[in-house]
This record gives sequence, structure tokens and C-alpha cells, in this order.
Amino acid sequence: MPHFHIEYSANLEDVVDMAALCDAIRAEAALIETFPTPGIRVRATRVDHVSMADGDPKHGFIDLSVRLREGRADDVKRDAITRVFAALKDFMAPAMATRSIALSAEMRDINADLSPKFGTVRDHLEDHS
Repeated sequence: MPHFHIEYSANLEDVVDMAALCDAIRAEAALIETFPTPGIRVRATRVDHVSMADGDPKHGFIDLSVRLREGRADDVKRDAITRVFAALKDFMAPAMATRSIALSAEMRDINADLSPKFGTVRDHLEDHS
């Protein structure tokens, strides 16, 4: 049940296709064995009020937060976040060539005992993996 949450500064709204970025992250995550496809959720939230660096409003950011159920080895998580972050960097390369943009990512474990889940997504997938 990996959750990918993208927060981005509002000044990137006209520069970056956020729906396409969400799909690029989803597509890369689906290739990573530790992320079960039925549980992948990618969402983006625009942040309207931002102050960065020297205060110039030209600066923008994208912060990717990845939450997943605990129990994976650190090397597996490190490989996964490296691959997802590379997909983010590749997607953002054209915009970053001309704009001041900071990228960041973080992966956190979710305590399974404190995070109940229920859904029917698996019932509606062709491959019930």
C-alpha cells in the first residue's frame, strides 16, 4: 500500500503537467517489486503559500513523500526510493533546465498495527497481484 504524495509550489502549475507526473511516478513504482500494484496511490497537492531561499518567488519545489507498510529491508527501500526519485528527476529535467526548482523525496514506514486498510481495488484488476 505505497502512498506517493507530491507537494508542489503553485508557481509550477503552468510549467509542469502534474497529472502526467503522477502517472510517471505510478508507472515507475509499478515496476518495483516491493510496491504491490493494487496498493499504489499517487496524488499531488498544490501549495499556494511558499517562501524559499532568498525569498524570490521564481523558486519552486516538488517534495515527494512515500509512505509504505513497514517490514521491508533498508536496502530494498533505498533501491525503491532511488528509482522513484530518478523518475522524478528525469520527468522534471526539461523544466529544471530553465527554472529554479528544488526536488526532494522521503520514504517513511507505516506501522501496520495503527493503519487499518480495506478496499476492492484488487477485485477490479485483471492481474490480481
